Amino acid sequence: MFQLLARDTGFVHACGHRGHSIGAPENTIAALEATAAQGGTSAEIDIRATADGEIILLHDDFLDRTSDGAGLASNLGLAEIRKLDAGAWFAPEFAGERIPTLDEAAECAAKRGIGLVVEIKEERRVDAFLDALVALITSSDIAVHAVFISFDHTVLKALKARVPNVRTEGITHARHVDFVAVAKAAGLDSLSIERGMFRPEDGKALHDAGVAIRVHVERPTVLARYQAVGEDIGATVSEWIEAGVLDSVSGDDVGFLVGLGAGRK
Repeated sequence: MFQLLARDTGFVHACGHRGHSIGAPENTIAALEATAAQGGTSAEIDIRATADGEIILLHDDFLDRTSDGAGLASNLGLAEIRKLDAGAWFAPEFAGERIPTLDEAAECAAKRGIGLVVEIKEERRVDAFLDALVALITSSDIAVHAVFISFDHTVLKALKARVPNVRTEGITHARHVDFVAVAKAAGLDSLSIERGMFRPEDGKALHDAGVAIRVHVERPTVLARYQAVGEDIGATVSEWIEAGVLDSVSGDDVGFLVGLGAGRK
């Protein structure tokens, strides 16, 4: 079972953001495989619906940035999307990589022993999307291996009302007055907090309430700019990991996260 709290796992998750997206095309099976190869223990992925209601991995509304397709993914059926190349844009060696379904991603993650942090990106046909997601969850064991996350906490609350055993994580981009109240309002199991908005005392309060915490860390090239002017953000994150105030650290470079102290010991 994919456990969220470090006190249950014995380690802080090293979570690949859209998979190990610094080394493989995001939201692909290759990115999930690379996450595991780099020592990652979970992978954040994004999901949307096709025109025929299938759930696929894709961050953007549009297909053009991460594939050789064009237009809205929601206007194409799964059969058409399966024909697209989702790897060549990243590097020639990934040519032929496809946009996977959530089912396929879950199968890969289970095989490689990593959890899935599944971000719901659908904004248009939310009710139909939830119907499809509930059907997938209730007909498989994905709920054991995943936590479902979103900026829209009302969607997460609706999902949990329909599938009570599902774990949910709310994304926040602000330092709320009371993070625990935010989590309780939507029945969340975890919160994703921006690195710049996180404080250790917030982590302690959330842990006391039984709520897990994920913090996202920028790429090493970004952190290097801060380090050059005397601010070692990586060292601060390592201190948080050591202090036990985090449960998951996500980023594009999984190997870098492992170097900070995340991942299995």
